[in-house]
Amino acid sequence: MTQELYSDARLYDLLFPADEAAVNFYRAEADGKGGRVLELGCGTGHKLIPIAADGHPSVGLDLSPDMLAEARRKADERGVSVEWLQGDMRDFDLGGEFDLIFIAANALLHLHDADDIVQCFRAVRRHLAPGGRFAFDVFNPNVRLLAGADGMRRPRTSFTDPDRGDVQVDVDDAYDAAAQVTRGTWYFSTDSEPDFQKVSLEVRSIFPQELPVLLEHAGLRLVERFGGWDGAPFAADSPIQLCVGAPTSGRERG
Repeated sequence: MTQELYSDARLYDLLFPADEAAVNFYRAEADGKGGRVLELGCGTGHKLIPIAADGHPSVGLDLSPDMLAEARRKADERGVSVEWLQGDMRDFDLGGEFDLIFIAANALLHLHDADDIVQCFRAVRRHLAPGGRFAFDVFNPNVRLLAGADGMRRPRTSFTDPDRGDVQVDVDDAYDAAAQVTRGTWYFSTDSEPDFQKVSLEVRSIFPQELPVLLEHAGLRLVERFGGWDGAPFAADSPIQLCVGAPTSGRERG
């Protein structure tokens, strides 16, 4: 699961600033359920800190100490109480239950093996309170784009660094169809500092047909699947799979 990008929290936040629509979705999920909230792969707290600020007892778990340190700094700066824990989303035991557990921003896709994904889902199931919900978002794989991941370096995006100025981001990536994993290198450059930083990133694709099966193996069922943050129905050309799951058995609260 080690990803070099997540050892530099400052770079991560510049590359992936908070998405207001995503934050609002998970805040609404927390408000709808009430009670305790757990975010797995919480990163620097983009979503969990606003949820905790709304009054929900919150726990954030992440594998990267650098990301957790930045999340803790942000929460302290806002005067928000969150319990930040270092751990692996595939195998954790927090000794309690949560009314909402969520995994945002494709963090689930850093688990490459189906067994690891199911193991994560089973850990989620063990920590869900009666009537609890499990929400997550992953991209919807586009076969044409995956086929185009041929190892060639191409421009991907850009952002402004307050210290360095305009930063151009190039990516070379290649798709391993057998593993369903895209492996790439991200290059960060300015006019005066070409390739001042390079990081590797590997993400799995979870196709729409296999996702409910993975949940079922862990004792969960897919309750809803949206194709966008606005609640649009999921369709073949939707950019994301925005999923809400629940236990397959046990009495649920209304």
